[in-house]
Amino acid sequence: MSGFSYEAVARFAQQGGTVYFGLLFFAGLIYALWPSRKDLFRRMANAPLDDDGSDHV
Repeated sequence: MSGFSYEAVARFAQQGGTVYFGLLFFAGLIYALWPSRKDLFRRMANAPLDDDGSDHV
């Protein structure tokens, strides 16, 4: 039999998944809070309110 038990593999997967999603979360947080993105997000937030004069029916 191999040296890996179910418990060892499950523990590794849980810890690895936690680290992976933690890094992914912080990368997204840094992207969203980067100062140069402020204008982009402001324009995207106001896009539904902009009246371009055309009728979208």
